[in-house]
Amino acid sequence: MTGCGGVHRVNNQHMGARKIQIGQLWKKKETGDTFLVTRVYNEALSTFVVLRKSGSEGEDLVRVKAERTPEGQGLPGFVPAVEDDLV
Repeated sequence: MTGCGGVHRVNNQHMGARKIQIGQLWKKKETGDTFLVTRVYNEALSTFVVLRKSGSEGEDLVRVKAERTPEGQGLPGFVPAVEDDLV
């Protein structure tokens, strides 16, 4: 199956809809640092994600408001660290 602009594919290919889940790794665009999703929750009509810098358990947690994109959910300033995290 193909969709607009080749976003949708079948047979173990990207389906074009990304959902943020606990345990995913995201890279910060500015620094390249890797962050682990430790919590996902809703507040009113928004989804928030709590991130912890990988390997830095002592540092403060980062709270980011998830955004809706044509590809699914995203985090402003971050990209998925692993392509397999695209659901």
